[in-house]
Amino acid sequence: MVGAVVAGEGLARVAEIAAAHTHAPVAVIVPRLGAPVEDWAPYERYVAARLAGGKPKRPAEVSAEVPIVSGGQELGAVLMLAKGGADAGEYLHVAAVAALTEVAVAEARDETEQNLRGSFLEELRTRDDLEPGDVIRRSARLGCDLSGGAVALVADPGPRAPGRLLAAIASECAPALAQRVGDRVYALLPVPLEEARRVAARLGRQATVGLSSCYSEPSDMRRALEEAELVLEVTHQGGGPPSQEIGDGTYRLLFRVLASHPEEVRSFYEDTLAKLVAYDEQYTTDLVGTLEAYLGNNCNMNATAGAIHAHRHTVSYRLERIRELTGLDPFTSEDRERLGLGLKAYRIIAPQLPR
Repeated sequence: MVGAVVAGEGLARVAEIAAAHTHAPVAVIVPRLGAPVEDWAPYERYVAARLAGGKPKRPAEVSAEVPIVSGGQELGAVLMLAKGGADAGEYLHVAAVAALTEVAVAEARDETEQNLRGSFLEELRTRDDLEPGDVIRRSARLGCDLSGGAVALVADPGPRAPGRLLAAIASECAPALAQRVGDRVYALLPVPLEEARRVAARLGRQATVGLSSCYSEPSDMRRALEEAELVLEVTHQGGGPPSQEIGDGTYRLLFRVLASHPEEVRSFYEDTLAKLVAYDEQYTTDLVGTLEAYLGNNCNMNATAGAIHAHRHTVSYRLERIRELTGLDPFTSEDRERLGLGLKAYRIIAPQLPR
């Protein structure tokens, strides 16, 4: 039976050999490996429930049961499904040993694949000289088709185990390429942006998540991962836009520019909002907050005053002070656009600014 496992014939073949010797049908159940035979599904549920601490009713046809144990931990069971021969128990124990060998083989295979995924993702994160054809071929070998591009996702599970996030990504998006890197989980989702956003929203219940925009070229995967990292950093540190706005076109454009040309975003911030931020810090005022409320209320003075709990004349005075400090007039449409974009730039680079 162990030879069958080594030859790659799997648990179904082990069960066949055991059945031939016990003169009764046999099922070899290891829930973590799944059920290789469709008819074994009820037995898998039974064993899984018992391993989880429950007390499920044993199926009536099960006449004998031998646990599959490694290091004191029960991993599954070998079930005999009818009355067998006098020496059936001996062969059931041999089948249990063979099952342990299959577990070891599967774990080694999974570890090798995880190492390959980690190595490949690390290259995508750090190298921009990978040939598109090479990216497509290597990702395909790992079960991920990047020929049409992908959306990058980076998640920080905090105190939770990263393994749960990896399992959740595999469940939510089967074709994804995901791997733990340090304390974070990195993934490439070869799906439309809207679907990737739904995946990110579900993962957001158990982790802080950064999601890139959709990059159509395999050669752009590094930029996609960098953008997702930036979104995560900004969201994680509380300096970014509200979560419902982070997918908006203007923010996406700024994140893309920040990923490839960070100095340009910083320069635009310096030309627009920097003096207001410095003034607020020095004099404990709220010019930035007033500007944000003014733009958020469609430049309506009364609505702005109500939003910041100030008199209309106070709003007018602050807007005039903003004009003096920045050289940009909040009362003209062109300057308002520059101030609004500067405000967005400030939101995403605020965590990087000296304090």
